[in-house]
Amino acid sequence: MIPCKTLIRTSFSCLEFPPKLTVTTLRHFTSSLPPHPGLKLKTQEPFPTSRSFCCAKGAIPLESVTLETPLDSLSKDNVEELLVSKDKDDISRLMKMERYPESDGELKDNRKRERWFPYLDKFKAEDVCLSSGEVLEAMEPYIMDVRKEKFRNAVNNRSYSVCLVVEGLSDCGNVSAAFRSADALGFQSVHVVSYDSSKSISSPPCRFRDNRHVSMGAEKWLDIELWDSTKECFGILKSRGYRIATTHLGADAVSVYDMDWSCPTAIVLGNELRGISAEALELSDLHCSIPMRGMVDSFNVSVAAGLLMHQAVRDRTFRMGCHGDLTQEERQILLAEFYLRHSNTAMRIANEYSKKKLATHVSKL
Repeated sequence: MIPCKTLIRTSFSCLEFPPKLTVTTLRHFTSSLPPHPGLKLKTQEPFPTSRSFCCAKGAIPLESVTLETPLDSLSKDNVEELLVSKDKDDISRLMKMERYPESDGELKDNRKRERWFPYLDKFKAEDVCLSSGEVLEAMEPYIMDVRKEKFRNAVNNRSYSVCLVVEGLSDCGNVSAAFRSADALGFQSVHVVSYDSSKSISSPPCRFRDNRHVSMGAEKWLDIELWDSTKECFGILKSRGYRIATTHLGADAVSVYDMDWSCPTAIVLGNELRGISAEALELSDLHCSIPMRGMVDSFNVSVAAGLLMHQAVRDRTFRMGCHGDLTQEERQILLAEFYLRHSNTAMRIANEYSKKKLATHVSKL
């Protein structure tokens, strides 16, 4: 459904009533769409385009930037396009701030931190690079206070210490549900591995469009990474400091309730029918499982993903006091990332701000 961008409100304050208007007339008006013959609508000025959400000092003039309704679910099926795309660079259109390159030197510098964080404090605008603080300054006049508060709450509860990996899922409804659970529980990083092009989520028969309502637009706020092989994915995750925990019903499987989730962990779920691949089992650091108490021996994969992530949050909260563990600097960078993902015009606003910044710098020379 395409959201309506113009809301016309009619209240009794914009009605001119005749001197002898009765209660019966009012009842007749409220129960019938066409106005009563004794009533007439006044001509009312259109609602102003600019609304004061906060201090608008330094804001980009609205004549140069057309604001759009923020959408949690974009007009195109982003996840479907990503999953069927063979170009991993497509994820760049969802991630706005500059990310650490995967080169050995940069990875080594990033691993000096306690755990992995992907973003640099830099956004490449058209003319200059902006810091996260400058992105926030540029965008804040155009975001409602209630929305900004929701962003802050989400960022404060976000973590990269535990990430979700789905390997070769064939039902995009399960992918959508897993994404939704990841966002709801505060997991920022999700990985999609496809090892069977004929049956995996990268094949054309996968139809995310029919399951879009399942994700509720969660894909917009997650860091999604696509991988062509399990080996490639696990290699990068290990270089980032993660231990790999694959879900598997085996004699050596550890209960998820006995695991220490305060350690950086990548939790891996496999195909709906075949489960985890033999390659993933061999390359993983440990196997884990959810204890089953009934007659069946497995959960639906999206349900299992939700249960695993929920247990991770519970365990981390018990051990550390909270699940979200970003530093103040990291929270600000991720908040800027969310601001840039907020609406289709966010990038344009940031670019206009960069031009203004450049012009100010040149004038001082």
